Amino acid sequence: MDFDWLCATCLSFPGAYEDYPFGPETAVFRVRVRQQDRRPVPGKIFALVGVDADPLSISLKCDPALAVQLRAAHPEITGAWHLNKRHWNGVRLDGSLSAGTVHDMIEDSYDLIVASLPAADREGLGWSTGAP
Repeated sequence: MDFDWLCATCLSFPGAYEDYPFGPETAVFRVRVRQQDRRPVPGKIFALVGVDADPLSISLKCDPALAVQLRAAHPEITGAWHLNKRHWNGVRLDGSLSAGTVHDMIEDSYDLIVASLPAADREGLGWSTGAP
């Protein structure tokens, strides 16, 4: 796994896009939402990646109960730095976790964010009411 793999994985989900609101050192991945009153609205964040971090790491939204379980099972998963540690995990990508596991955590983060969007936004992303 490298930065390009993380970017490609995050961008593989419907409506996902990348921006750099905190500067060039942090890639932020968001889900697009509808415009309100003809004004663009920033999408909701589902992942943050340190561009030059060594080792590479990613911050991901996570269900609080699952976050506790993941942190207990994997020392490379901790509360995310500068984010609400109840809802966000920091994942150090030092080779301990498989690409499949990391992909699943990114997908779970994306799913949590999309599930919180209004119905029209979910439907615009190809979601029906309830589950993806």
